[in-house]
Amino acid sequence: MNVLITGGAGFLGLQLARLLLKRGTLNLDGKAVTIDRLTLLDVVAPQIDDARVRAVTGDLSDPAVLAQAIDRDTGAIFHLAAVVSGQAEADFDLGMRVNLDASRALLETCRQLAHAPRVVFTSSVAVYGGKLPPVVQDDTALNPQSSYGVQKAIGELLLSDYSRRGFVDGRVLRLPTISVRPGKPNAAASSFASGIIREPLSGVAANCPVAPETPLWLLSPRGAIQALVNGIELDGARIGNRRVVNLPGLSVTAAQMVEALRRVAGDAVADRVTWEREERIEKIVGTWPAAWDVSRARELGFESDASFDDVIRAYAEDAAVKL
Repeated sequence: MNVLITGGAGFLGLQLARLLLKRGTLNLDGKAVTIDRLTLLDVVAPQIDDARVRAVTGDLSDPAVLAQAIDRDTGAIFHLAAVVSGQAEADFDLGMRVNLDASRALLETCRQLAHAPRVVFTSSVAVYGGKLPPVVQDDTALNPQSSYGVQKAIGELLLSDYSRRGFVDGRVLRLPTISVRPGKPNAAASSFASGIIREPLSGVAANCPVAPETPLWLLSPRGAIQALVNGIELDGARIGNRRVVNLPGLSVTAAQMVEALRRVAGDAVADRVTWEREERIEKIVGTWPAAWDVSRARELGFESDASFDDVIRAYAEDAAVKL
């Protein structure tokens, strides 16, 4: 079987690829199906040395590029490629092309091949917005307050309809904010949720651009990767016609994140965090829900991290940071 990861050169894409290569199989319909080929599609070539890996580079919204990546042997697709929230807000055309046009083109490629692969589409808390209840329910109305949120919401609806028509066997996983990501800050409005932990642990000051009491819904990279695998292996009959799953996470405030850092790494590290608010970031992050009803997700086998302290320790272990 061919497995495709869009955004295969990104952080989550590479982590997912390494896990799939280590496993060598996916459990589909009660059977262990061998991954013969892992196709990584992105605008740049990923750096993985494995004979099973095939890199396809190019514009994801180009049907000719997608035709190189998807064939009738493609039984599982992880659609992770996206322009992040802040960048999609700053560059409307880019966000529409990558977050919406590419998703539609991918689904159309699958429809034309008529092989109905399993497709995991990663969505976001950004599909919600406005005045929200204390806990967001499965049936809480979508009301995105950013172009990124709108693009993700449309992608969710498209995948649900293509699944209803039998063109794909789709499932939408609404990811909490991923923290702690390694590497450098990016253009995502949520980038600080990693930066206020990652930078202080490396000896660098970091600013938190939102008020200390600002709540966030978080999931570790390890938890996100496991959720992606669970999502593709989940029997479509168990999902039914509700193709969207709100994933479990941790509801913590920015202040609680820094206090966890203090407990894990000490005062000197936590004191490297400054608190200068930025209206642009607060305007976006302030529309996101802080807590979800994830009872259905747990029934489907998805789990959250035990504590944010554990998230910090896991990051330090993966990044070889001495605590």
